[in-house]
Amino acid sequence: MSDNAKIKSAWNDLNSHARFTLAQLFGADPDRAAKLSQRLEFDLGEMGPVGMRLDWSKTHLDDALLGIFETLADASGFGAARAALFDGGIVNPTEGRPATHGALRGSGSEADVEEAEALLARMGMLVDAIHQGALGEINHLIHIGIGGSALGPDLAVDALTRDLKLVDVHVVSNIDGLALEQAFAACDPQTTLIAVASKTFTTTETMTNAMSALKWLADNKVDDPSGRVVALTANPEKAVEWGVDETRILPFPESVGGRYSLWSSIGFPVAMAVGMEEFQAFLLGAQAMDIHFREAEGRANGPLLAAFGDLYYARIRGCQTRAVFAYDERLALLPDYLQQLEMESNGKSVTAQGAPVDGATASITWGGVGTDAQHAVFQLLHQGTHLIPVDFIASIAPGDELDPAHHKALLANCFAQGAALMSGGNMSADGKDPARGFAGDRPSATILVDDLDAATLGALIAFHEHRVFANAVLMGINPFDQFGVELGKKMAKEVESGEGDFDPSTKALMEAAGLG
Repeated sequence: MSDNAKIKSAWNDLNSHARFTLAQLFGADPDRAAKLSQRLEFDLGEMGPVGMRLDWSKTHLDDALLGIFETLADASGFGAARAALFDGGIVNPTEGRPATHGALRGSGSEADVEEAEALLARMGMLVDAIHQGALGEINHLIHIGIGGSALGPDLAVDALTRDLKLVDVHVVSNIDGLALEQAFAACDPQTTLIAVASKTFTTTETMTNAMSALKWLADNKVDDPSGRVVALTANPEKAVEWGVDETRILPFPESVGGRYSLWSSIGFPVAMAVGMEEFQAFLLGAQAMDIHFREAEGRANGPLLAAFGDLYYARIRGCQTRAVFAYDERLALLPDYLQQLEMESNGKSVTAQGAPVDGATASITWGGVGTDAQHAVFQLLHQGTHLIPVDFIASIAPGDELDPAHHKALLANCFAQGAALMSGGNMSADGKDPARGFAGDRPSATILVDDLDAATLGALIAFHEHRVFANAVLMGINPFDQFGVELGKKMAKEVESGEGDFDPSTKALMEAAGLG
């Protein structure tokens, strides 16, 4: 049987597999929680250990389904695709490129890793020099980027600077001038550095904001505004042309996509905020997850198991969305980050070969922070008509130093929500009031980390990167291009210039706003 035939047969088997409730699955297998939970421990030497528990037992996956998914992975060439990812093979066929973000943290071909180490050393020297006063007193950093050039740094800085902040970092992505003005208001121009993050160094929103930031420095009598700019780019020539001195340009490889670029010089604001040692721990945590993903097989591979669950609900059960709730204030920006990572990577309608896909691809990723979300959207999760798989993410160690009652209540709520989604029930006295009834049998997964430090955050982000890649391989799509983003950029320029042939509605809006 050919691989294509095996793939088709596996999907047929998945669609025809008998469906059991979560209660039935737990009742049939008393060891289910252990079988579908996994403890990952990574020893990072002087950086300390990283530990996390992955629990997929409250999903509808069972032994039979997992066996079929493992067959699907084999037939889809998962092993070869995974090897190509780490060995520098072409995994982005539409653009003829490898995806070398793994090399940035030491997981890649020898040549790619050597290049990444050299670039990291260059960034480290600049970060250390700035911390030591080479550019004068620097207390603030305004990091200007958009998409992956902003979401990743924003998440990491927010997560890791609750206790330590060497430099006050403000991430600005929106072209709306209010966003930049807000950063200006929080910073002293005399002690502010500007980081401009753009792969091409031509992104309209980023370069417009960068020009306004330079003007702000000049208007506030900063002696050499351009001398306060650091460029983070894969196009250093363009940065030089724009006016940045070569000593303050931190390149990264063209083969690193924006939403995978946090490990590169795009992570400069993270290193500025917490120091290079913490940034190195961040990279090592991700590398540890790389090793697990590369070496573990089948259902023992955490990101691959997560992808099995994603595909089951998206393609077999028809779930259009997946919710992510972080029960940790330090991960407040994680749902936003995962939205781009998952939806920009796998929001495709054609295969890697250009043929129409034969099923749903990426789910709509959304979420929030517990316990806030419980009083906003959980009503729909428990009693609404949509079946929505949920991921809960929490830390055993608290991020605060207050009464332990705070963290105890936080974790209790997290675990209770998963239990309630599964069990359902009726809260009326006689158990018969439909308005107080809960159907239950609603799936969730839980990622419980030992603590949320730099290394653990790195491992957590890398876990989701590999989850996205595994999903893409099993669906036969390319997760490393994003032409849907480019279309909107192109048309925005046409609207702004008044060029192009637009529909009557758009023309009327342009006229009303004085555009064109």
